[in-house]
Amino acid sequence: MDNYQIKVLEPRAIKLLEDMASKNLIEFLPLKPKDRFKQLLSKMRSVENIPSMEKITKEVESVRDKRHARKREN
Repeated sequence: MDNYQIKVLEPRAIKLLEDMASKNLIEFLPLKPKDRFKQLLSKMRSVENIPSMEKITKEVESVRDKRHARKREN
């Protein structure tokens, strides 16, 4: 039995791989912790809708306002 590591370029191909796995034609191997981190990092870097600094600032201020409001109530 041979093992291959692939990079899926077309998201629709994942469905094909999952179908093959459900028919016991292939098996997904667990990722090593180091590989999981690389995968997460790659996913984070490829995000298309990165929020602007302005959106991030507004969200942080909103959370802080809510936190301060709760502290004032207690």
